[in-house]
Amino acid sequence: MDFQNMEYTELLTLKAQIEFEIKRRESEEKSKARKQILELAKTYGLELDEVLGKVATTTRKPVEAKYRHPADPSQTWTGRGRKPRWVEELLQSGKTLEDLAI
Repeated sequence: MDFQNMEYTELLTLKAQIEFEIKRRESEEKSKARKQILELAKTYGLELDEVLGKVATTTRKPVEAKYRHPADPSQTWTGRGRKPRWVEELLQSGKTLEDLAI
């Protein structure tokens, strides 16, 4: 193929067609590989989880509150992130974080 004699728009069209075909074939190859892996595992009586190993997932525990509003115990703050408005207001009124500590 002689790219030198092709128009710019022809090259762009060709590029789009090539990229589309590459993505299609990549998907096809991945699908074939997946099938081969599953068949091989099946031959040996293995489940995919046994072959790959289970990925350990850790769940984070919620962080306990460190500060509580003295007049409204339902309002708490863990001490992480930005201070809630009620904490800012109480600090401006002369309270300290120690006064709000649980």
